[in-house]
Amino acid sequence: MPTRTLRRRAPGLVLIAAAGLYSVVPLLSMISAALAPQGSFPSGLSWPSHPHWHNFVDAWNVANITTLLKSSTLIVFGVVPAAVLISTMAAYAIAVLDIPLGRVFYTVLVLTLTLPYEIVIVPLYEQVKEMGLLGSQWALVLPLIGLNMPFAVFWMRAHFVTVPRELSEAAGIDGAGPWRALWHIHLPLARPAIASLALLMFLSTWNQFLLALVLIDDPDKRTMAGALQAFTTKYSTDQVLLNAGALLIMAPTILVFLFLQRHFVKALLQGSVKG
Repeated sequence: MPTRTLRRRAPGLVLIAAAGLYSVVPLLSMISAALAPQGSFPSGLSWPSHPHWHNFVDAWNVANITTLLKSSTLIVFGVVPAAVLISTMAAYAIAVLDIPLGRVFYTVLVLTLTLPYEIVIVPLYEQVKEMGLLGSQWALVLPLIGLNMPFAVFWMRAHFVTVPRELSEAAGIDGAGPWRALWHIHLPLARPAIASLALLMFLSTWNQFLLALVLIDDPDKRTMAGALQAFTTKYSTDQVLLNAGALLIMAPTILVFLFLQRHFVKALLQGSVKG
């Protein structure tokens, strides 16, 4: 690599390396802590001389992760497909069909992104209670679909506005209606944006803890993040099993991200975060 090019890229390479260390070092610290003897208080980053791999099995059993894995999967499949479908159609109507009051509706959605997440918990609790859904998994699925709408519509609209209008006009000349144009033209082009949006929604739903804690009283019906409560008692916290359990909870999200990262990067390069 030429010296001039290397000097120009050096700041970017340093930032990438720093970001990588910032992300990897805590993960390595968690792994080393998860392999320490149970009942100990590991600190810092040091590989144990005798790794206790059975800590992951113990953490799985203590937190009843098998049941929570099924519950989280059910909640994710209830939230992500519905939210992606609704937000895609809404963004298409606003950006491409230019429906009446579409810009007003979009502005209101964007403004809701500025509201603190915790501000909706109390009214949401009362509303779910009045609907008779409190304590069930529907109490989490339906609110998460609604709470994901502002960002999801913003994300998908940002993609649709980058698609040349000539494509829709050409489809109209050929006799294709709005639905046919959406299905045959816009959705194939939107696959990276849809895949990346599904990834982001999966991560937020899988790691949802606060709403699951408030709206569902049965620990077996909550998300995987609720398993972390099993390692915390009134007087102490088992740090070793807590780290092992956290790694087990993180594993599916890491695998899903590795599987969909190609679509995520492609969506960013196509300008899917521009509006």
